[in-house]
Amino acid sequence: MSRAVDRPLPSRVALISVHTSPLAQPGTGDAGGMNVYVWQTAQRMAARGIEVEIFTRATSSSDAPVVETVPGVLVRNVVAGPFEGLDKRDLPTQLCAFAAGVLRAEATQPRGYYDVVHSHYWLSGQVGWLARDRWGVPLVHTAHTLAAVKNQSVAAGDTPEPLLRQIGEQQVVDEADRLVVNTRTEADQLVSIHHADRDRVDIVTPGADLDTYSPGPGGRVRATLGLASDDVVVTFVGRIQPLKAPDVLLRAAAPLIAANPKVKVLIVGGPSGSGMDRPVALMDLAAELGIDHAVTFLPPRPPADLVNIYRASDLVAVPSYSESFGLVAVEAQAAGVPVVAADVGGLGVAVDDGRSGLLVPGHDIGNWTAAIGGLIADPDRRAAMGRAAAAHAQQFSWEQTAEDLLDSYAKAIQGFRGTVDPDRSGSGRRTRRLRRRRSEVRA
Repeated sequence: MSRAVDRPLPSRVALISVHTSPLAQPGTGDAGGMNVYVWQTAQRMAARGIEVEIFTRATSSSDAPVVETVPGVLVRNVVAGPFEGLDKRDLPTQLCAFAAGVLRAEATQPRGYYDVVHSHYWLSGQVGWLARDRWGVPLVHTAHTLAAVKNQSVAAGDTPEPLLRQIGEQQVVDEADRLVVNTRTEADQLVSIHHADRDRVDIVTPGADLDTYSPGPGGRVRATLGLASDDVVVTFVGRIQPLKAPDVLLRAAAPLIAANPKVKVLIVGGPSGSGMDRPVALMDLAAELGIDHAVTFLPPRPPADLVNIYRASDLVAVPSYSESFGLVAVEAQAAGVPVVAADVGGLGVAVDDGRSGLLVPGHDIGNWTAAIGGLIADPDRRAAMGRAAAAHAQQFSWEQTAEDLLDSYAKAIQGFRGTVDPDRSGSGRRTRRLRRRRSEVRA
């Protein structure tokens, strides 16, 4: 992305992340790559002297209303609905309460307190749209995933995204001043599915914490987990849900384990939703396949521990049915581990096919067994891919992501200043061109 000359940088940014807190442990509940994205970019912007306030829904009575996580980053835990027991699909009923909490927080501050609003996921976009009009500042929106795209490849046992979400996404696309996507493919999807103005779309590639995720020895972790130095370890990291397809890895690994008892599988993560702490269904599948003796289930780990899990692995599998980018793939490669990933979404950007890992078309179990088995049988190729993976990952950093986001913010601020009605700017009303497109959304 080209750098704006004398770009107008914000002094304070409001980030909205309704359904998941950046302080939550990725890999459990609804916490995942979006948490990492919000948290990492907020820190990097704060390091540049930009104050960041993150609005998220409180999920515990013990959550303090305001938490300063690092200098320059505040997390505001907004009470909206019961603390526990709400699924992400229930949250649209709480958007009014959440929006009220956001607006009340701003109302206690001087006029013009925030310079830009950045919403993450469609639920947050609905709130950000209201805040934009109330505060008279531009709205930047990142969808992270799109319902229509997810519904094109629904995993067996999963539920399609509802029409409510598709309508909500269309509304946010029409209203946002800038739209941020991870890849050119996502930009094309916004244009083709939601008829977004391409000149309002900014491609900002996510990154990895390259200070944390780097190559290193994994022998100590192997010993802790009861793994031998000559075991061949294939690892899955992420939420245990049909979308992420950990079952594909287990089914693909079963014949490999039967042929070679040195093949082991690590599953690192927890089930999606609330009130669940063990991936019982996946454990049952491992037993049904007769490989439970070779599969180890681990709870989600913070980055300082997760990097050692990666280092202890020979391969990392990312068999998702849909990924807007695939942070696990980049983190694993940064740790020097080749990745076998589904050729979907942004994984084609995250993985350099044939060099830092392999992309597998579709989810045919035979194809996955062949891809993983081929690398298990060729340790020299694995080692070469591991070195290439570490080099490939160096192009993905959160510092660069934050820098590109600031370019998007600058464009939003410049564009917004040119369309504000000076007689009504206090109420947040604008004379921008009306974005009236078709009201229906393709089911």
